[in-house]
Amino acid sequence: MAGRFAPRSAPRAAVPHQTAATPVPAPLTRDWTPPGPLDLRLVLGPLRRGPADPTFRMSADGSVRRASRTPAGPGTLHVVARDGRIQAAAWGPGASWLLDQLPTLLGEADDPAAFTPRHRLLAVTHHRRPGLRLLRTGLVLESLIPSVLEQKVTTDEAYRAWRLLVRTYGEPAPGPQEYGLYVMPDARTWSLIPSWEWHRAGVDSKRSATILRAVRVARRMEEAAAMELPEAMARLQAIPGIGPWTAAETLQRANGAADAVTVGDLHLPGIVGHALAGNRNADDEEMLTLLTPYEGQRHRATRLIMLSDNTPPRRAPRMQPRNIARL
Repeated sequence: MAGRFAPRSAPRAAVPHQTAATPVPAPLTRDWTPPGPLDLRLVLGPLRRGPADPTFRMSADGSVRRASRTPAGPGTLHVVARDGRIQAAAWGPGASWLLDQLPTLLGEADDPAAFTPRHRLLAVTHHRRPGLRLLRTGLVLESLIPSVLEQKVTTDEAYRAWRLLVRTYGEPAPGPQEYGLYVMPDARTWSLIPSWEWHRAGVDSKRSATILRAVRVARRMEEAAAMELPEAMARLQAIPGIGPWTAAETLQRANGAADAVTVGDLHLPGIVGHALAGNRNADDEEMLTLLTPYEGQRHRATRLIMLSDNTPPRRAPRMQPRNIARL
């Protein structure tokens, strides 16, 4: 089946409404006043998969541009914070959906006050980062697929794979051409990517097979966005190749899950152990023990630890990326 899908030898041409000859339609707009301080970079930063992510851009003025495949179709969202208000513009078939979901995306349902610091480090960081809220996209696959790509490889390898696959098999995002954004492929397109294209992107057969299994039941995966955390974790992990690490990384973004602590990570236990107990050699078991006082808010606790800059110094050379495409 994969052989029926011919890869492009060159990037797709811009869609008609993005060409210079045809004006871009006026966007739909919305203003929203958040219930408290809100830092767009802190809130939306976890959605960016590397500095060259074709679906996401941060500008020097603090504004964020993001392309998504919504239930209503592709859409582009541009948000900027001004004078305590959020101003948003959106283009494409998914524009209305993106604007309707804007407060949810930016953490309206999140309650930072529910977090009670038990360590001085977290108390200080929590005080210094009042604009941190946990985002909720309501979209599972757009976080699940890049999370699978990040399994057992360096972040640079995963970011490269995401960039190549989205630019090759996605589509130019609606809206101003100068944004240069792409919308990720739909579930059917992911399922038709030939094996050699996964290989060219540096994705091994185990990770590509996991993605293929997930997109074949895309609707079931997306249903997890409306589930409570235990049920959502179980739904995602029903797919072979998706374990606790991948499920937590996905639901932190798709569901705004404040307690979705990442286990199975190479670095996080040591970072948490160093910050809370001075033990850079902590394992998952000790990390979970240290996070016990934050039950229900363990993901927020780890976010604050990562933002505290209190991470252990590197002791070993950085892991060298593998070049699967050359094998």
